Amino acid sequence: MQQLEGRGGVRRMPQPAASEVDRGPETVAGPEVVAAPRRATRLFVIDGLRLVAALLVAAHHYIGTARVDAPGNTVWGRPTGEIFPHLVPVAAYGWIGVEFFFVISGFVICMSSWGRRPGEFFVSRVIRLYPAYWFAVLLTTVVLSAAPAVFHALKPTQVILNLSMLQQGVGVPHVDGVYWTLWSELRFYLIFLIVVATGLTYRKVVVFCCVWGAVSAFAAKSGVPLLITLADPDSAWFFIAGLALYLMHRFGSDLLLWGILGLSWVMSQHELLSRVRFERVSTWTGSLVLYTVFLFVMACISLGLTDRIRWKWLTTAGSLTYPFYLVHYAVGVTAIHYLHSRVDARLLLVGLFVGGLALSWSIHRFVERPLAGFLKRGLSRAFSRWAP
Repeated sequence: MQQLEGRGGVRRMPQPAASEVDRGPETVAGPEVVAAPRRATRLFVIDGLRLVAALLVAAHHYIGTARVDAPGNTVWGRPTGEIFPHLVPVAAYGWIGVEFFFVISGFVICMSSWGRRPGEFFVSRVIRLYPAYWFAVLLTTVVLSAAPAVFHALKPTQVILNLSMLQQGVGVPHVDGVYWTLWSELRFYLIFLIVVATGLTYRKVVVFCCVWGAVSAFAAKSGVPLLITLADPDSAWFFIAGLALYLMHRFGSDLLLWGILGLSWVMSQHELLSRVRFERVSTWTGSLVLYTVFLFVMACISLGLTDRIRWKWLTTAGSLTYPFYLVHYAVGVTAIHYLHSRVDARLLLVGLFVGGLALSWSIHRFVERPLAGFLKRGLSRAFSRWAP
C-alpha cells in the first residue's frame, strides 16, 4: 500500500532539460528534443485514486469476502449476500484495490525519490510509513485484546516484532492481516534504493524495470528462497507498471515505455488469476476489465490529460488513505460483530466508512504529522554526520 510525499499532494514535476538531469530516450535521428519545462502542478487525481482503492479494499473486507458471505459467519451472523444483495457482487472485486496501490506506489516512489540521496530516500520512507503504522498496531492490539470475538490479539513478543514491519520476514503473524502488503512495499523500497543510490535517470529506471521483471519471472522456478523473497514475483509487475507510467509523466511516452507497460499488463494476469482463485468470489474477466481501466486512467494522468482536475479536497482525501487502510480491517469487522444485531446493516456499513475516515483524519493530524516532524529532524541530523 504506498504513499504520497509531503502534505500538499503529489506534484507534477517540470520537464527537465536533458543536460540538467537525464537525456532520456534517443531517437534514430539523435537525442530527443526535450519540451520546454512546464509549471509544476499537483496530481490531485492520484490522491483520489488512492482513496478509491482503500474504500474498495474495505468494502471487500466488510461485505465481499467468501468468509462474510458464508452462512453463520462470525462477522454478520448470516451471508452478506442476503443483507446487501446489490452491493456484494461489486464488493467481491474490492481486493483489486491492493493491486491499484502497488501501481500507484511505483509511480509515487519514483517521483518522490528523483534527485534525492539514499539518506533522504530512507528518511522519507520512515516518516511516511511508521508513525501511523505504530499507532495502528497498538490500537488493533488493544481492540482485539478487549474484544477477541473475530480475531485474537497476538502474544506480546509478536506485537513487538510487528512494530518493526519486518515480521513476515521472520515468520511472525501480522497483528492485522492487511499488513502483508507492507512487506511487498518494503522489498520494493529495498531494491529500488540501489538505483536511487546511483542517481535516477531514464535509462537506469528502464534497465531496472527490465532486470527486475526478468528476475521475478524466473525466480519462482529457481527454488532459491532469498531470490524469490527479493524478486517478489507476486507484486513486481504492478510496481514496474507504476515506474513506467512515471517515466511517461516525466519524459513523455515512447514505444519502449508502452512496451514495458504492456508487458506488465500481460504478466500481471498470473497474479490476478491467483487472487481470483484465492478469494473465490470474483471472476478473472471482471478483474481484468477493472485493472485495464485503472491502467488507462493512470496513463491519462501520466500524459497530463487530468491536470485540470484540481479539487483541493482530494489532497486531504489522499492523506487519509494510509491510516484508513491500516485500521479498517480487524477493528472494523470486530465492530460489525458486536453491532450488527443492534444497528441497521446499511447504517452500520456507512458508519464504518465515515467513522473510519474520521479516525484516519485524527491519526494523520495528531499522530502522523507531529511524529513525522520529530523523526525527520532526528534522522536528518543523523545522516548529516555521514557527510565528509
